[in-house]
Amino acid sequence: MSLQRSFIIFLYVAGIAMISNASWMALSAHHWFMTIPAQLTDTGQANLHFIHDVAAAYLTFGLGLIWCAKNINKAYPIYLSATFFMVAHGISHVLEILFGQLPHSHWLIDLPLVFVPGFFMACIAHPSVWKKLTLPESS
Repeated sequence: MSLQRSFIIFLYVAGIAMISNASWMALSAHHWFMTIPAQLTDTGQANLHFIHDVAAAYLTFGLGLIWCAKNINKAYPIYLSATFFMVAHGISHVLEILFGQLPHSHWLIDLPLVFVPGFFMACIAHPSVWKKLTLPESS
């Protein structure tokens, strides 16, 4: 399988994951808040309006990543916007941990769903990596 094909599959999977998370957030915000393995209760009580707003962001970026998969040669600006969201999300968690708004246990709790995806997407966004992933491999 080509590198580009693998990347396109990644974009579809990431997009579907974001859309699935957004759907769960929008359709059952309280259940999402209490159930997702992120210890969200450490942030206070569930704010259903805010959860719905964040769901809209996840839906937008999930749809954007699927668009990227279908339009790989024009995808860089859209990919950057989704990456910026994920990186900014991660930075906000880092700051909350550093300033004591979240317990230090969140370094590990947030690793799989916040820090790793943002870091991974940022690495892909580097122009030299992006070029390798989006240019078709020669035969």
